[in-house]
Amino acid sequence: MFTSLALLTVALLSAGPILAEEPPAPTPGKQIEQTLQTSDGGSISYLLSLPKDYDGESKQPLILFLHGRGESYGPLSLVAKWGPPRFAARGDDLPYVLVSPQCPGDDSWKNPTQQKRLVELLDHIVSTLSIDENHVALTGLSMGGYGTWRLAADHPDRFSAAVPVCGGGDPADAEKLKDLPIWIFHGDQDGAVPFQRSVEMFDAIKQAGGEKVRFTTLEHIGHNCWSATYATPELFDWISKQQRDN
Repeated sequence: MFTSLALLTVALLSAGPILAEEPPAPTPGKQIEQTLQTSDGGSISYLLSLPKDYDGESKQPLILFLHGRGESYGPLSLVAKWGPPRFAARGDDLPYVLVSPQCPGDDSWKNPTQQKRLVELLDHIVSTLSIDENHVALTGLSMGGYGTWRLAADHPDRFSAAVPVCGGGDPADAEKLKDLPIWIFHGDQDGAVPFQRSVEMFDAIKQAGGEKVRFTTLEHIGHNCWSATYATPELFDWISKQQRDN
C-alpha cells in the first residue's frame, strides 16, 4: 500500500502543478459564471447570459442587474433567485445581453469600491462583447435599487434607462438624473426600505425639470415588490424602446 501511494505521489508531482479550471466561454442562450479581476486587486463575479441569436457581430442591447442583500450570502448562482437572471436560468429567450454581478456580504452596491468595480465590469463587457452602447439599461432591487440610483447619478451618460426597485437615492442628484429615462417601482407597504425614499426621488427629479421619469406604486405590497415589477411585460418593452442620445 505504501509503495502504491508513494508512486502515485511521484506521478502527480512529475505531472506539474494542477491548474485551475478555466471558466466556461460565453455561450449564446446559456447563463454562465464569470469573474473579472479589478484594478484594486479584487474581483467581481457575475452571471452572463447572451441572446440565443448572439453572433458576435450585430450589436446587442445590454441590461446590468444588481441583486438585493439576501443574494450576497451564498454561491454566485444565488444571484439568479430573482429578476432577469432568474428568467435566464429557467431558459427564457432573452433578447439582450444580461450581466448580473454579485456584491460581497461585507459591502454594498452603493459604496465606492463596488461602484468602481461595476464601472470596470461594464467597460469590460462593452470592450469584449458586441454591445449597442446606446441601449444599456440598469436595474436593481432593494440594495441593488440603492446601487442603481448611485451608478445612474454618477454615470447618466452611460445608460439608456434605469429601473430602481424599492431602493433609495440622493435627491441632490436630481439635476444629473433629469434627462435619463427612469421607471421607479416601490410597494407602498414596504417595511424595509421606506416607500418615501422613492417618492422623494421622483419628486426631486420632476422639480428639476425631468420629464422622462415615471413611478409605479405597487399597492398593498411589502418589500418584495420586485416579483411584480419584473413580471410586468410592459417594463421590458419600455426598456427596449429607450435609446441613449449620442
